[in-house]
Amino acid sequence: MTTATFEATTLTEAPSEKQPFSVGRALAWTFMIIVILVSLFPFYWMLRTALSSNNALYAGSHSILPVQFSWGGFQRVFGLQTGQKAIDAGGAGQPINFWRYLLNSVIVSTLVTVGQVFFSALAAYAFARLRWRHRDRVFMFFLVGLMIPAIFTFLPNFVLIKQLGLIDTVFGIALPTMLMSPFAVFFLRQFFMNISREVEEAALIDGASKVRVFFQLIVPMSAAPITTLAILTYIASWNDYFWPLMVSYTDKSRVLTVALGVFKSQTPQTGPDWSGLMAATLVAALPMLLLFSLAARKIVNSIGFSGIK
Repeated sequence: MTTATFEATTLTEAPSEKQPFSVGRALAWTFMIIVILVSLFPFYWMLRTALSSNNALYAGSHSILPVQFSWGGFQRVFGLQTGQKAIDAGGAGQPINFWRYLLNSVIVSTLVTVGQVFFSALAAYAFARLRWRHRDRVFMFFLVGLMIPAIFTFLPNFVLIKQLGLIDTVFGIALPTMLMSPFAVFFLRQFFMNISREVEEAALIDGASKVRVFFQLIVPMSAAPITTLAILTYIASWNDYFWPLMVSYTDKSRVLTVALGVFKSQTPQTGPDWSGLMAATLVAALPMLLLFSLAARKIVNSIGFSGIK
């Protein structure tokens, strides 16, 4: 009894072990801090430029802090400045339909994410669980799509969208990537293959169909990788630029990334509206930065393909 008490007291009062200081650890932490600062500095410079007066930027180009602090850049982005006041502040003066561009980006990203995740999950389940002739050969042929650069598909997709009469529409922007992608199918197939077959076979013995097993068993068990794929797909669709630029021509279908290019092209005589452009870029990037920061750990854990033990 005394020995047990002594051992328990010793274990309880034992001080936590601290790793000794070493030059290697100090250098590693220093390098890591430098990398973080270098990575975050562009975002700070973007914020500094957005909060500066556009007319004073060139005079104070070496200043670390905002030059003549002003909310004018954000006011021009949100359409809170009159045309003449925007011109006086160094802006272009043309109105920007920011909220329309934001809505178009949300609609396109949502359509692409929902459609691509749903259809890719169905295809991945067929490749991982269903037994049919030449399944593996078809899957290998399907993976060839991972080696085809996206730019090679732009012209055929453009011809198809034009023949369907979907040019300059939100649905026309979303349709080519809305059905599935080779990466999404490969990503989910790897996880589905790690799910225990005994669980699925037990459900089939109880009379459940393949469709019911997929929606009521496989999908809930794969919530983590499906959520990860949805986040990655949403971010990629939000940041897409070249394809929306080819398809959209007016404000009714123009997304934020294309609108930023249009905003930059509206250059006043005094020079680019860097303050307004950086404000617009910051506002456009902020939702994705927040989304990724909140889901970063889930993304890293799911990419490990841990499966279900």
